[in-house]
Amino acid sequence: MFVPNQTILAGIPTATLQAQLAAAQAAYNKIMIGGMAEMVTHEGKSVRYTTANKSDLVSYIQLLQRQLGLTSGRRAVRPYF
Repeated sequence: MFVPNQTILAGIPTATLQAQLAAAQAAYNKIMIGGMAEMVTHEGKSVRYTTANKSDLVSYIQLLQRQLGLTSGRRAVRPYF
């Protein structure tokens, strides 16, 4: 179960999280469209994302979205036959 006040993002102001989410989503968009490397800065650390490690960027985006309450983080249940 996701508990927002127990994540590494706990205590960061909502406006800051929203700005970080926008930057991460913009970087993801640039990677997907142009395949170029993109730099994202989080808490004073910069990470260069490329198509090779875009799954890390997706995980970061999902964490920000859950922290902001934009998604539950749960996957849809699919029936198996």
